[in-house]
Amino acid sequence: MSRQLKKIGSKFATTVVPTPLNYGPVPIRSTGASLAIDGNQSVIADLAATTFVVDCTVEGLLHAPERDQILKDGTRILMISNEHPEVFDRIGHDPTLTERVENGVNRLSSASIMRVSSEAGTDLTVDLKGAQVAGSDGIAREPGEISHWPGGLVLCFPDAASVNGTVVMKPGDVNLTFKEYLRSTIRIKIESDYITEIDGDGLDADLFSSYLAAWKEEDAYAVSHLGWGMNHLCRWDALPMYDKSDFNGTELRAFAGNFLWSTGANEVAGRFCRGHFDLPMRDCSVILDNNPVVESGTLIEDLT
Repeated sequence: MSRQLKKIGSKFATTVVPTPLNYGPVPIRSTGASLAIDGNQSVIADLAATTFVVDCTVEGLLHAPERDQILKDGTRILMISNEHPEVFDRIGHDPTLTERVENGVNRLSSASIMRVSSEAGTDLTVDLKGAQVAGSDGIAREPGEISHWPGGLVLCFPDAASVNGTVVMKPGDVNLTFKEYLRSTIRIKIESDYITEIDGDGLDADLFSSYLAAWKEEDAYAVSHLGWGMNHLCRWDALPMYDKSDFNGTELRAFAGNFLWSTGANEVAGRFCRGHFDLPMRDCSVILDNNPVVESGTLIEDLT
């Protein structure tokens, strides 16, 4: 069951919508594209008429097809990630995050090219022309803004045909759709946004390939968003402490110094699909034009 708060006068009411059926072909987790609203125009109108929506859907409205209709007249959305209560106790809010995320957003917004590299073999280039740049500090303060808690991400949604190169994921990198660390290497070739080759030396590459293929959707192979984590209170090594049903993994998306890339929906490029991977990686360098923001998995001093 999913609930959204709506304000009526000086009071709040709750919009309750049932969890939709999953018609397959595979289980859906960590998509960032909740199907709970299911195009219901009454629910959309109720949410769009408010000033502030608390999104408690399991998957979140970040990539949901109804998102822009809700935001277009200035409604703010705060996604409260479906996490174990202990995560809320432990992470809280970093008061330095707002200024640091804004710094990162400004750097990304003013750059022309993002380059990502690693000793494992990652060599990726992102043309930032036409990209939509965003940052989340865990606060939705501006009209029409969507944010999520815990915050600490700076990222971009590139325009179509903007991402090219190779991504090499190594043991210890994270597949948050599966909520697992990689135990083996996956080598991925990307051409004009789309994954064209997947190779690896273990089960991880087979599972990654199989899940993508199951959707039978070309856009499941496309790049969604790319960026880096900024939150020092979030930990890379938290995953083993939680059952999969108790943990949505936003903490691992936001831990400081990660390179996060995703496959699937990208509204800027005109793509929406249910299949989605969020893939935080360690030990990468992220360079904007000729200026690093992350060096071998560590934030540069100006962003710390």
